[in-house]
Order: sequence, then C-alpha cells, then structure tokens
Amino acid sequence: MDDRNVAAYLRELGVGPREAEALQALLRSGRCSAGELGAELGWAPERAEESVGRLIELGLVVAGGPDHATLAPAEPSLALDRLVHLRSAEVQRARLAALHAYRDYRRCTGAQTTDDLVEVVTGPQQIVDCIWQFEKSVESEVVRFDSPPYHTDGGPNDVEVHNLRRGVEYRVVYSNSAVRNGAYYAANIQPCIAAGEKARVLAAVPVKLTVFDRRLAIVSMSSVEAESNECLLLVRPSSLLTALLGLFETSWRAGYPMHLSAQVPRALSPVQRRILELLGTGITDDAIAELLGISRRTLSRHLERLYLLAGAANRFQLALHAARKEWI
Repeated sequence: MDDRNVAAYLRELGVGPREAEALQALLRSGRCSAGELGAELGWAPERAEESVGRLIELGLVVAGGPDHATLAPAEPSLALDRLVHLRSAEVQRARLAALHAYRDYRRCTGAQTTDDLVEVVTGPQQIVDCIWQFEKSVESEVVRFDSPPYHTDGGPNDVEVHNLRRGVEYRVVYSNSAVRNGAYYAANIQPCIAAGEKARVLAAVPVKLTVFDRRLAIVSMSSVEAESNECLLLVRPSSLLTALLGLFETSWRAGYPMHLSAQVPRALSPVQRRILELLGTGITDDAIAELLGISRRTLSRHLERLYLLAGAANRFQLALHAARKEWI
C-alpha cells in the first residue's frame, strides 16, 4: 500500500488532509520536533504546530523528551479503533437524520404508496444477491421461517455463523421437511445451532420468511408457487410487516426447541446429545439414524442409555423428564 492510499484511508476515518500528510512525514523521518517536521513539509511553524496538536489529540502522535517537544508516531490500533467508532456513530446519525427527513416528507405529501411498502424481486441471481446483501448487513436480529426449496441451494450459511459470532441474534423456526433433509441438516442447521442460533421446529411453517432487524422482511413463494413464479417479496415497515412479525412470534411459541440447555447431563455423549435434540423435532427413528449416520440398532442402544439415565420407559416419559429437568 503506497503513501497516497494511506492518506486516503486516514481521511475516510476523519483525519484531515494536513494531519494525514504530517503523520506520513513523521513516519518517514522518525522522531523530530514540530519545527523540523514543518520545515520538511515546507509549512509555516503555526501550521505545523496546529496539525501536530490535532494528531496528539487523536492519539496518533506522542510528544516526549524533557520539554515534550520530540514527536514520535504512536502505536495506532487504539486510536484507529476510536476513529472507526466515531465515524460509525457519525454515519448512524446521518442515517437517522435522513430517515427522519424522509418521514417528514411522507407526512407532508400524503399517505405512503403501496410501491414503497412492497417490492418484487425476480430472477434467480437477483434473488440470491438480494438475500445475501441483507444477511450481511444485518445489525442485531434475524427471525426466520425455514423450509425448502432454497434460493441459495441449501448449502452452508457461513454468513449467519459469522453474524452469530459478532453478536447478531438468530431465531429460526424450521419445518419438519427441512430437518428431515440430511444434507441440509448437516451443512446448515446443525452448524448454525452450534454457533448459537436459537432453533425450534414445527410440522410446517406458514410461509417462507426472514425479517432483518424488524425493519425489512423477505417473503419467498412456497414450493408449488416457486415452480411457476420465481420471485421474492420485500416488505418494508408497515402493518403488513407487523403482522408477519406477529405470525412469527406465535409460531415461535408453538415450536419445539431443537437445542439443549446448560442443564443437560455432562455424561451424555455428543451423539446422545444430538439424538435428544432430534427427538424433539418429531421426526422418525429412521430419519434420526440417517441424519446421524448410524444404524437403527446403534440408535436403539443410545435411546436405552437415555431412558436409563432419565428413569424412563418410553419416549413420552423421556420427554417429560427432559422438560422437567430443563434439558431442552
């Protein structure tokens, strides 16, 4: 990266052009006084002192020596992190100001048109690009109804895993058909749950839906509709979006948890933990064995171990015990 690029990046973080030039000169020359730095740049002493003072305030330069006249570049990570934070805050304030101004405009010009509330996206690649754009830019929360078919081919969702690690909350209600898909469960569902996703399951979900930060919803067509009408609906803040969020919350309360709590006994093996998670989804023993890559006989042995641990004689009693002990 050349000096010109460094200066450009510093300016993007809020460092003035003169300060950026002075910092670059100091990085080249090493320790020196403000007067020496100004002489190297051909600046008047007052201009050099002003720029150096600003760099010291930003934490990018330190003044040392007996009279604090010797300047040296500071280790920049803390100062740059602070600048990034300040810049992000400025962008957020600008964003809020623009939103408020637009809302004032809408109030002055009359009712909002339906074109502003719902947008139709068509074309396979445009739909995929749209989905990933919103997923990557989410700030705090995603809620989702998950069922096939998948516009993104049903592969791993590395974006969600990354978002979970940076603190975004995910709540997902899966359809039974999504969980029964062994490849999708292994590549997508299980890694996301392991990364912190809160997941529940229902026999079927009412609609294919994802809501980002409670500000934007994407609605996909069902399996039958998708065969003849490949499109995606974008729903912006409105009574319709509020209704979709209400539908999700109702389904979330009705769903069965797919992940274990911290109360589950440590004596359970990883396979037994996965079995216990999958028992709550309502899928068959054959489907559980297929998802875990084990035989029915091996599954039966693990179930017997779970029954013994819970003092249960069947699945119903095991479920009661798991609920009572808050394993799930």
